[in-house]
Amino acid sequence: CRSLRYFSPLSKHLDMAVASSFVPADFIVPTTFQGPGFYLEPLAAKHNERDHEAWSSSMQHIHKTPGMEGRDWPHDMTLGENLKDMEMHWREFQERTAFTYSILENDYVIGCVYIYPDKETDADAHVRSWVRKSRAEMDRVVWQSISEWLLTEWPFAKLRYAERA
Repeated sequence: CRSLRYFSPLSKHLDMAVASSFVPADFIVPTTFQGPGFYLEPLAAKHNERDHEAWSSSMQHIHKTPGMEGRDWPHDMTLGENLKDMEMHWREFQERTAFTYSILENDYVIGCVYIYPDKETDADAHVRSWVRKSRAEMDRVVWQSISEWLLTEWPFAKLRYAERA
């Protein structure tokens, strides 16, 4: 007897997404994390204006953040371009190929964290994060908390995540 999933275009898409996921199919991806003085939620369109304001006010600071140096982002973008970027991150999250979270303090966006498969070393995940210049003191707190969370609550034994001083 054949399963109906073989006949559904949506299930076929989901099967392919799970097959290309870098976390196990049975792993329940967290949709929030509470850290000391901040919390995470998946980056989504509802964050667009607050996210855009956070990074666009801190571009030089972000370029100097460990793990973000030498990258072509951030660069000038319109709100519409930022929204398209967020939609890409949302699709990756839904497909389980990468996970991007907004870092919030109350309802204020203070940064972002990106969790991707590591294609350059033997680490299980390549993680990058930034915080806005006005909340620079949170960078080490975020790095330390997220590192511990990923190593204890996620199926990762080794991370590539630039250390903070």
